[in-house]
Amino acid sequence: MFKFETRQKIFQVGSVKIGGQPGELPTVLIGSLFHRGHKIVKDRTRGLFDEAQAEHLIRIQEEMSETTGVPCMLDVVAEYPEALSRYIDFVAKVSDAPFLVNGPNPSVRIAAVKHAQEVGLLETAVYNSINYTLSEEEVQAIKETGVKAALIQAFNPRNPRPEGMISILRGEEGEGGLLERANDAGIEKALILTPILDVPSIGPAAKGICLVKEEFGVPTGTAPIGVVGRWRRTDGFRRDAKKGCRTSAAALVQAMGADFIIYGSIAKARHIFPACAMIDATIAYTARGHGIRPLTRSHPVYTLFRQP
Repeated sequence: MFKFETRQKIFQVGSVKIGGQPGELPTVLIGSLFHRGHKIVKDRTRGLFDEAQAEHLIRIQEEMSETTGVPCMLDVVAEYPEALSRYIDFVAKVSDAPFLVNGPNPSVRIAAVKHAQEVGLLETAVYNSINYTLSEEEVQAIKETGVKAALIQAFNPRNPRPEGMISILRGEEGEGGLLERANDAGIEKALILTPILDVPSIGPAAKGICLVKEEFGVPTGTAPIGVVGRWRRTDGFRRDAKKGCRTSAAALVQAMGADFIIYGSIAKARHIFPACAMIDATIAYTARGHGIRPLTRSHPVYTLFRQP
């Protein structure tokens, strides 16, 4: 447990605050909906789905968030503009949680963010994502939408190690970095995502979180759960081994300062939230030695440890 020397920024997206020193705010947990393979989706092109089941899953995440004191957001995923816009309308109807606008290419993301602008949802929308493929056309398109929050992927194809994450954000070889270019696009709330490609790379991503926060002082997180789900080695262990590995991966990145975790399918909320809440509480308890106190009375250090 530690304190960053660099001043840490805190951004507010909708009702959720994210960032700061370890122990100030809980880790924001982000569950995904409508992703590829999500069985509640009936038509991926038009965005038709089982609304009752989708609302049920959102309510479970919200219940776990309220019970543990861990804030939540939604990762809204679609391959087509019509579907993504339809999903956004539904999510906004049933929940006040901020949401990631997650599409596979700029045309899908931009169309959906424009829709969010038209229906008055930009304050709770996060563009997902800006990455090394960013073009000037996308920069201008993002700027025109007026969206202020974006996820910035720190994946560097030239150097995937933690140092490469820093260089692609800062800029290299005379080129502006992703943070500068995001600023050019009007992004005021940059949330950095360190890359994870397989289970071993959870370690470099965790170190990257620490380096990014020390270098830039901005909210940083990662997505360590999905690769564990695809890890076949756990099949040879007990039935609950994969669940334990998922929560261990989350705990590792929290201990390195993660401000948010994209934990994959929202169906995992019941076992992810309590585990992360416990780690948040222990981090906050230890942070007292650095003169740091939680900034909210709903922090897990209070919801889990206070006397009934």
